[in-house]
Amino acid sequence: MHEMFLIIDWAIAIEKLVLIAVIVSLSLVVAMYETYAERKIAAFIQDRRGPSRAGPFGILQPLADGLKLFMKEEIVPNLSNKFLFVIGPGLAMLTAMMTSAVVPWSSHLHAFGRDIDLQIADVNIGILYIFGVVSMGVYGVMIGGWASNNKFSLLAAIRGASQIISYELAMGLSLIALLMLSGSLSLRTIVEQQQDGWYYVFYQPLGFLIFLVCAFAECNRTPFDLSEAESELNFGYHQEYSSMKLGFYLFAEYVNMFISSAVMATIFFGGYDIPFVNDANFGAQHGQNLLATLQGLSLFIKVVIFIFFFIWVRWTIPRFRYDQLMNLGWKGLIPLALLNMLVTGFVILLKQNNWHF
Repeated sequence: MHEMFLIIDWAIAIEKLVLIAVIVSLSLVVAMYETYAERKIAAFIQDRRGPSRAGPFGILQPLADGLKLFMKEEIVPNLSNKFLFVIGPGLAMLTAMMTSAVVPWSSHLHAFGRDIDLQIADVNIGILYIFGVVSMGVYGVMIGGWASNNKFSLLAAIRGASQIISYELAMGLSLIALLMLSGSLSLRTIVEQQQDGWYYVFYQPLGFLIFLVCAFAECNRTPFDLSEAESELNFGYHQEYSSMKLGFYLFAEYVNMFISSAVMATIFFGGYDIPFVNDANFGAQHGQNLLATLQGLSLFIKVVIFIFFFIWVRWTIPRFRYDQLMNLGWKGLIPLALLNMLVTGFVILLKQNNWHF
């Protein structure tokens, strides 16, 4: 009996380790080609060619950029805090990767005589876990800016930290209304509820809009890229970084963009649900493994649409002034999120009371 339990534990451990390796590799590959997509879409918007030399259509450009970053000289400023200077980019990358642990990438595969869940950890407080990890991301920015011992970097880090903290509040409040509807913090439960009915974006359009704007701010994307403002801050909190330490900071931003898109698709757009298809019937007719593959593809397509939107906005809208950014967060989005929460609570109470006052 004890041996059987050990075998089951080892099987789960191996299954989760393989899944972690696959998701981390996927995140890195997607982040690589987000940089390529960014440059190509920017080129299309600005009526030019973009990367075109490395490989057909410039498709090997991300590999060339990565090689360039690896080959660059590592420079650590003499007056910097050496330990924190190295920890900063590592922390930014770690927190970007950790968020993916609770995202359900598909339902489950049937292999080796067992069902394999395509989710690293189905914890019942998945959304709280995401907010906990995202709030750690501010340390990567602050440590990087402070450890450099450069006033421009420090100013940018302070800007970035205050921006992330401010917009996290509105982001959290925007989700409370949705959690009142779902009654669960588990991302898999939220996806399954949307499979049985309408996507939550139709119930919570204002909540989604607030969450989307806050996601731009959390990812340091234009028009909220004040901590990386070249014109005001000499390139921002990672000004003193070079080689792969700089690469980690830049990569973390693109990994964050990928994971943020996955979270928004999961919470508001049904996650791995295939639109207009009865998943249970399809699985019974064509097999669970084909269904799981198509569900993963469905989530990936939704994520790609969000990534395109992130990139499109960057090359369309100019950067905010810092006072405008703070006004929008504190005087615009937080009151709107509170109003949305109150209206949602009122409607839920009315519905429970059979629409009578």
